[in-house]
Amino acid sequence: MSFVAPALHCRTKIVATLGPASSSPETLVKLIRAGVDVFRLNMAHGSRQQHEQQFAGIREASRKVGRPVGILVDLAGPKIRLKDLPGGEYHCQEGGQVRFVRDEPQAPGEFATTYEPLIDDLNEGDRVMLADGIVSLVVVQKTDSHVVCNVVQDGIVRSRQGVNLPGVKLRTPAMTDIDRENASWAAQVGADFIGLSFVRRAEDVHQLRRLLLEHRSRAKIIAKIEKPEAMASLEEIVAAADGAMVARGDLGVEIDVARIGVVQKQIIHLCNRMQKPVIVATQMLESMHYNLRPTRAEATDVANAVLDGADACMLSGETAVGEHPVEAVAMMQRIALETEQLFHGRPPRDMGSSRIIGLHPITQAVVQGASQIARHLEAALIVVASHSGATALAMSNQRNYVRVVGISDDPQTLRHMCLFWGVSPLENAPVQDSAALAQFIEAWGRQHNVLMAGQRILLVRGTALGASVHNLLVVHEVGGQENG
Repeated sequence: MSFVAPALHCRTKIVATLGPASSSPETLVKLIRAGVDVFRLNMAHGSRQQHEQQFAGIREASRKVGRPVGILVDLAGPKIRLKDLPGGEYHCQEGGQVRFVRDEPQAPGEFATTYEPLIDDLNEGDRVMLADGIVSLVVVQKTDSHVVCNVVQDGIVRSRQGVNLPGVKLRTPAMTDIDRENASWAAQVGADFIGLSFVRRAEDVHQLRRLLLEHRSRAKIIAKIEKPEAMASLEEIVAAADGAMVARGDLGVEIDVARIGVVQKQIIHLCNRMQKPVIVATQMLESMHYNLRPTRAEATDVANAVLDGADACMLSGETAVGEHPVEAVAMMQRIALETEQLFHGRPPRDMGSSRIIGLHPITQAVVQGASQIARHLEAALIVVASHSGATALAMSNQRNYVRVVGISDDPQTLRHMCLFWGVSPLENAPVQDSAALAQFIEAWGRQHNVLMAGQRILLVRGTALGASVHNLLVVHEVGGQENG
């Protein structure tokens, strides 16, 4: 297999959503070569058969390219949507009124939703946002059969568009029955990550964790932050999950859009401090749905996410239904590469007292020491052998500009590394012998023009793979002798 050299890819990982524009075998291969690290399957769209075909297609494309690629199954969650409208659409005019009814809408200006208890949960003064916040309503009257809303921001709404209820306490659980079915399927087929939508509390994450344990799944849970309640319990949610997503689509409707930039930085900062991977998502290169170039604001948005400390940036409609999916990935790659040059020369991050849960303090110390030594020696690569992925994650959180190659005897661990900033997973490496590993990395590096004679490599591993302690650090000079 022909592995794509890590020097060709940015350190910030790229997540791409699959859809009609990107699901063909040829396009999947092109997307991986362009820089995709993780593919997202959006359970809110498509059938089980389509998802199964996409899943198999990703695995096959990964095999063809010769590079591990992760799969994120994104649960739809209790997304509230309008039912079909009479005539298909309705213009909500500012100063006018509309009604939400329990049954099917019968006249223009009447709406019904997929959330049956809506009328019970709404109260006078509550805000209702339609079509991703384009239309804004305020509840002014409530009866047993309907609620009346004033239109305070006009616009056109269409059948099946989303409904957001900022600040409204809903009785719906974080996972619907369909979500549970999809999570069970994801666990059974070996998904690497599962996105939990509309998280409001840590217990939502624990419920999904229990379901995954029932299926003996090692999928990592990504908590999507898109509700005000999640911000109120952010630290507990991040602690319970394996990572987080700044899901700016619904989050930007549920909270004041003027706060979204500050909230993004708060979430990223907390995830960095707690050493949990964090993804920034939604409208990152939105104009590339149709254009070959993003706007200057979009390019700056991606760059700022990288500078904020995001582990990954995600493309949604740009790759799912856009006209230029491969070009969108390539552009995100270019922006990240340019931005990451600002990290060159910076010292590794001082994690202080922060520790990855379950990571032995000796391992943490060795990781921090290796990062400092690599910088001092101007090493070309740090190679981390990691059975569970925890050591590779610790090295990722050092944010060292030195390239990191992650190796493991577990294929899923390699795919988990696809979300770790700066870590390039490499298959088929001899993980149990330092001398053999050094020779393997040297041969691979020379073959792919990553290493040259005289450059130094740092190897970080335990004296026995599978042990809980990484206590061995080896310095290897390309074309020379190893010192340990």
